[in-house]
Amino acid sequence: MNLDPIPQVPTDDPFPLYDVLREEHPMLRVEERDLWVASRYTDVRAMLENPDVWSSAHGVVPSRFKPDKPTIIAMDAPRHTVLRKSVSRAFTPRRIDVLSKRIREIARELIDEFPASGEFDVFHAFTDPLPMYVMAALLGVGREERAMFKRCGDAIVYASDTPPDELHAAQSELTDYLAVVFEERRREPREDLISVLVSDSPEGKALDEEEMLGLCFLLLVAGTETTTSALGNGLLLLDRFRAERDWVAADPARVHAASEEVLRFDPPVHGLSRVASRDTEVHGVPVSEGEWVHMLFAAANRDPRTFENPERFDPARTRNHHVSFGWGVHFCLGANLARMELRIGLQELLARMPNYRVVTDGVERLRSDTNRGFARLPVEI
Repeated sequence: MNLDPIPQVPTDDPFPLYDVLREEHPMLRVEERDLWVASRYTDVRAMLENPDVWSSAHGVVPSRFKPDKPTIIAMDAPRHTVLRKSVSRAFTPRRIDVLSKRIREIARELIDEFPASGEFDVFHAFTDPLPMYVMAALLGVGREERAMFKRCGDAIVYASDTPPDELHAAQSELTDYLAVVFEERRREPREDLISVLVSDSPEGKALDEEEMLGLCFLLLVAGTETTTSALGNGLLLLDRFRAERDWVAADPARVHAASEEVLRFDPPVHGLSRVASRDTEVHGVPVSEGEWVHMLFAAANRDPRTFENPERFDPARTRNHHVSFGWGVHFCLGANLARMELRIGLQELLARMPNYRVVTDGVERLRSDTNRGFARLPVEI
């Protein structure tokens, strides 16, 4: 039996293999990838809480891809500390709360375009465009540029399916557009994220051009595709567990806990990787300096040592300390925004189509070694 979990991410049900890893091989060596895989909750948490031992600077995915532009997700202290302090100014709870009204407006605009009945692809109609349009609003991209932003964003987010020349053209077009926007915001600041980050304040220094581009591309990928995946996973789970869906749909306030359970039960990112910065160990297994270890979040989130009845999808679960957004100094900066989009998106979808049915034989998963997303998600209403 091949125990390598990486090819399992886009399959219908990778969790039986994850369970075997967590219970029987909590620290697995995948020789063909030159990679260790940690799958128990306490081990994953310990790695996340010790960035001095576990470096992000070499990349954070098992393919070992590292972005050309400096991005906060692939940095260590002290550079990470300084940049995170500056970027955090744009993700305050107050700023995210202000966005809630706009998120609901965008969600309703998209839902208004749904057919009255029949089958349609909710991925293309809702779960894909919603986070992209919200990110455009956060960055201050005007409505007139939204189509360009979405077109270039799609080419970058779904790069594995984009021809190299199209990908390069999209990156160049978006880079040129953002360079102009950065300069405009320096001259005439507005109430948007870019204006905050190109200016100095007591809370942090302005980001330079390279840092701004790196952040914008990171937000475009990590800040949209993961939320798209979470919305799709939520719809799939609520279709699979219909009694639980009826319970959630009966009271919009129940979506809060239900969203956290979606994130735990089938997270949008099934794992991320780190590199040992010195000789250490995980679960009693020696790991040498320079070795890669993949943290399997999706397995850790179902660890029975941490979660009661972890195999049960329980939208009323209260003790839910999942690691789907990471932990510690690299905890996802956009977690509050992603949570808000997921909650509002599910609330509006359940209000519009409480009895939807996923057309399971038409579902297509995103090809990825970390992200648990979709390429197609047909539903019938």
